[in-house]
Amino acid sequence: MNAPSSSRAIDDTPSVSSAYAIAPPATDPVRLRTLTLIRWVAIGGQVLTLLVVHYGFGFPVPLAPAFSVVGASLLLNLIVMSGHPTPVRLGERSAAAFLAFDIMQLAALLYLTGGLENPFSFLLLAPVAVSATILSIRSTIALCVLSVASITLLAVRHYPLPWATGGFTMPREYVLGTWVALAVGIVFFAIYTWRVAEEARRMANALTASQLALAREQQLAALGGLAAAAAHELGSPLGTIAVVSGEIARDLPEDSPISEDVRLLMSETARCRDILAELSARSDDGEDRTSPFALLPLHALVQAAAERHHQDHVTFSFERMPSREDDTSPEPILVRSPEIVHGIGNIIQNAVQFARSTVSISSCWDAETIRVSIRDDGPGFRQVVLEHIGEPYISSRANPGGHMGLGIFIAKTLLQRSGATVAFENARKGGAIVDIEWRRAQLEAKKLELSA
Repeated sequence: MNAPSSSRAIDDTPSVSSAYAIAPPATDPVRLRTLTLIRWVAIGGQVLTLLVVHYGFGFPVPLAPAFSVVGASLLLNLIVMSGHPTPVRLGERSAAAFLAFDIMQLAALLYLTGGLENPFSFLLLAPVAVSATILSIRSTIALCVLSVASITLLAVRHYPLPWATGGFTMPREYVLGTWVALAVGIVFFAIYTWRVAEEARRMANALTASQLALAREQQLAALGGLAAAAAHELGSPLGTIAVVSGEIARDLPEDSPISEDVRLLMSETARCRDILAELSARSDDGEDRTSPFALLPLHALVQAAAERHHQDHVTFSFERMPSREDDTSPEPILVRSPEIVHGIGNIIQNAVQFARSTVSISSCWDAETIRVSIRDDGPGFRQVVLEHIGEPYISSRANPGGHMGLGIFIAKTLLQRSGATVAFENARKGGAIVDIEWRRAQLEAKKLELSA
């Protein structure tokens, strides 16, 4: 174990990071059908606009070349639909190529209809926004470069804007302003949309990790219950086998050819009974089994959550007391829920990781609240970490230690799911403190529901 650093970051020990690691983003980020549907909408809008401008307003639009450009999108969609009759997902490169085609197709259409003087030039922002939502930052940057190159070309060369007799030309200053606005918009939309989408993806991954943690805790609880039931149900028949085999052994003569087999049967039966007795003991004392239907005093629940994270170099100090000396409220008896057990356990695990020698865990209560306080004698949290603690996947900028903080996020999420509020702070004399507080009535209501 390395000596603690002078300042504490959030750590995910191997048991957390390996058990609940989230797979990297999917290599097939978008369905082909989604992009083709968007293109169908674009084709319909382009055809309608060209017809309205040419026949409705009477402006001279070069319909033949314009419809040829629209026809290229139509042909691509038909080829895609005939080649992929069943739903498929596009990879990163394929999706980026589809969006690049859309940018070039729209740029070609704008080239024929006035360039940046055409008010529909803002639609060049759409493929970039879609890319920022579903693709990686590298692909988004590439499409941004393509879009900026397209608007630069359109600012310099393009067919005249379709207009009435005599034409209409925008001042160069206006065209330049439109180019600047589009360039800034492309970059801004790409960065902003990508950041928002990335945050949503991170949160979704972290919540999935929390669900996996809870599911694992529930599976362990169910497995413990199954072990207890098996020990109880198999105890009787094994006892009968032991009695019958003992009687057979007494009745057999010493030189019987099956006496050795009977002795082996008796020894294996005794071994099975010992195994079942051990399973039953583990189920009864709560060390390895955490049945969601078991009721435990507050201090026992906390000790059970801490036991699995004990390490030789750290001493656990448990304390239980009412919050006030004059309070006569009895110690709460709580349902041993997987959320509470795993949430407290993860926070204790983090404390053990950074503690020098001691982790102090106190359980307090009064008539209205229940509080569990976990304190270690380590270096404490970095101030920059305290500002972001509880967020999933804390970045290296906020967390110089390089850890992602997923374990703390899981713990906080599960505890909040149980109705707790979780507060993190540094002690004045060093070390970190995590306070977990519930409304007593809320937790005891669950006990009443269980009893009913």
